[in-house]
Amino acid sequence: MPRYGAHAFVWIDAWTTEKGNQAIESAAKAGYDFIEIPLLRPAEFDAIAHKKQLAAVGLDCTASLVLPEWAHMPEHPKEAKEFLYGALDKMEALGGTYLCGCLAYSLGKFTGKPPTSAERLRVIETLGQVALEARRRGIRLGLEAVNRYESYFCNTLGDARDLILAIGTGNLDLHADTYHMNIEEEGYRDPLITCADVLGYIHMSESHRGLIGTGTVNWPEVFQGLFEAKYKGPLTIEAFAAINPDLAAATKLWRPPRHPSQVLASEGLRFLRENASRFNL
Repeated sequence: MPRYGAHAFVWIDAWTTEKGNQAIESAAKAGYDFIEIPLLRPAEFDAIAHKKQLAAVGLDCTASLVLPEWAHMPEHPKEAKEFLYGALDKMEALGGTYLCGCLAYSLGKFTGKPPTSAERLRVIETLGQVALEARRRGIRLGLEAVNRYESYFCNTLGDARDLILAIGTGNLDLHADTYHMNIEEEGYRDPLITCADVLGYIHMSESHRGLIGTGTVNWPEVFQGLFEAKYKGPLTIEAFAAINPDLAAATKLWRPPRHPSQVLASEGLRFLRENASRFNL
């Protein structure tokens, strides 16, 4: 049986100590196994307070992040490495063991051309060092593939898989996202099966970033692909209840979804459970 999680932005518009603890409580009440924490500003993250709250409600966690523009790894590997080490410090203090997202690039950063060989080699070397440090701390990483309108780096699952295999540390997974797949992939089933050897995390996200099952994502094909890929990782809803400036800038979301948080959470979880059962995940 899969483990079910949801991104904190299902409930809140920004992560602060108070709002974060509210989201943790909401995720537990909604029946999720874990919450995905947006670790966008590691220096401001109160790991001790959130560790206490997670323990109090009996909830596990993962965390995700996006590199800031000044730490875009292909151009600023030293800054990227320092930023990610800071995130690992917070994960260790939190007691978390899974960090995923845009670990190799900044959203909205473009050069006007595809990644160069030099950029790719820089990422392989730098992210490889970060992955080794994460492994030393007992932390797995997930590298997310995002669409061409948000980044020029790692647009398809195959792009991310190639980097992961080149890095080869054994604790770096592919982080898939159905929202980005809806734009970049030629279907859902085949890419998931092709990347089954490295697939470790997936955002179940609708084409409009709202309630899953109400957009254009071909969910039967997604679940069939996960079944044939023998996927054993978690299923994580990524939907956004409210929009803040950082989120809007990163994802180009200019309006909130039409469903409130409680519907995104409850109906989304029901949708996942029903389809996971239907497709024997």
